[in-house]
Order: sequence, then structure tokens, then C-alpha cells
Amino acid sequence: MTDATALPGQPRGGVLSGPATRRAVNVLAPNASAMTLDGTNTWIISEPGSDLAVVIDPGPLNDVHLQAVIATAERAGKRIALTLLTHGHSDHAAGAGRFAELTRTPVRALDPALRLGDEGLAAGNVITTGGLELRVVPTPGHTSDSLCFHLPADRAVLTGDTVLGRGTTMVAHPDGRLGDYLDSLRRLRSLTVDDGVHTVLPGHGPVLDDAQGAIEFYLAHRAHRLAQVETAVENGHSAPAAVVAHVYADVDRSLWPAAELSVRAQLEYLEEHGLI
Repeated sequence: MTDATALPGQPRGGVLSGPATRRAVNVLAPNASAMTLDGTNTWIISEPGSDLAVVIDPGPLNDVHLQAVIATAERAGKRIALTLLTHGHSDHAAGAGRFAELTRTPVRALDPALRLGDEGLAAGNVITTGGLELRVVPTPGHTSDSLCFHLPADRAVLTGDTVLGRGTTMVAHPDGRLGDYLDSLRRLRSLTVDDGVHTVLPGHGPVLDDAQGAIEFYLAHRAHRLAQVETAVENGHSAPAAVVAHVYADVDRSLWPAAELSVRAQLEYLEEHGLI
């Protein structure tokens, strides 16, 4: 067995659902798969002593899960007052409309099509519900509408699919772009250096206790894959599917369709920079 402290980001072991920091509690959605890992992490964020809570990513359209999120908040003496979305992929956002009905809360997102209510989300926004402080951090790349949320009081960042608790994420080309994603990783790294963030609360997988280590690993991984793709093209593997078969041969074939999206993003990046 590998020691978790030796893995990138120092992932926590044990049950994923439950308290993660003083202000963050996870309710794991029952949608485990090769793509979603153990399932979607739905985060309940609240200031200690406040009776109001914010939910980030209610998850799939599954009434049992949505009711479990509400029940978890109520057991802690909290009323859900606001719903936020890290991005619009269905495993994070499909349940948002139903959740808004159940909780009578607005839904705020970067993408206007996902919002329910008058307010969206943008860089520099600060959420202050119930005395909480959540800072909106734009992190496009996985998707164009991806956001993270900086929770300064817990020295934590909620990353959606931008950084996962296990493995690495895909760049969902053509909506996601590799150049944007690399910039977003650097932006998150600056939070670890300049703002003391040490905990990653991801959209999938376990909590990471070494945020800087995780992000450095992601940047190194992306550079390594990019070099592999460049070499594959130089060796005559020009079609995306052929590059996937050559570069991702050690990856479960069920993940190859997602890998092909990342490869297309990498090929686009290499072309834009005159490297192929």
C-alpha cells in the first residue's frame, strides 16, 4: 500500500463525506464512475455559529442526494441560503434547478444559462452569506466557465474539476483550452504561495492537504504530456486518436474519449505556439 503522504497533494484517507475543515462539509453524490471517481463532492460551506449555509455544486439530478444535502445542513442547524456552481458539467450542475426549488435559493454561476436569479459570478466577487467569506477565482481551462472558490479563513480552495483529489483532469476541448488551463493552475499556485492556501477541496476524490504540491504536480504532468504529444506528432502520429493510443497506452481505455479531448487541446496549443 502506498503512503498517502507520498502521493501528490497528500490526499486524506477514510470516508469522503463529512466535515473537511471548520467551514466545509462534503456530501458525496451516488454517481461514482471512471470519470467522476467516487462521485461528485457537494460542499456545504458555512461560518461557525451562523445559521446560513452556501452549497457549492449540488451535483446530478438525484432527489435522494439533494435531500441528503438539505438534511445534512439542517442537522447542523443551518438553512441553505445560496447555491454556487464551479462549472456547468451535468455531474456538478444538473441538480441545481431542482435544488433551487427545494431550498428556494438562487443559483449563481459564471454562465448566464446556469443562473437562477439576478446575480451571476465573476472574478473579484466575494460571497458573504452568513458572515462567510468566499472569493471567486476564475479558472478557465477544464471548461470556459470553470471557477474556484477561495475560503481564506480555512486556508482552502474549492476547485471543482480544475484540480481533483485523485489523478488529473481533462481539458474539455473545444470549450476548454490548454493555455487557459495552465494559466489557471498558475493562478491557483499563487494562492498557495501568496495567500497561504494549503487545502484543496475538490469536486471529486479526497481532500488534499498539500495544495501547492498538488498544483506543482499538475503543472509538471501537463508539461510531460505536452512533450509526449509533441514527440508523437514528430513520429507520425498526427490524428488525435492515434496520439491517444500512443501517449495514453497505460490509461484505462474507457477514459480514452476524455483523453482525446485533452489531446485535441494539446495539439491546438502546440500549433498556436508553432511547435508542430
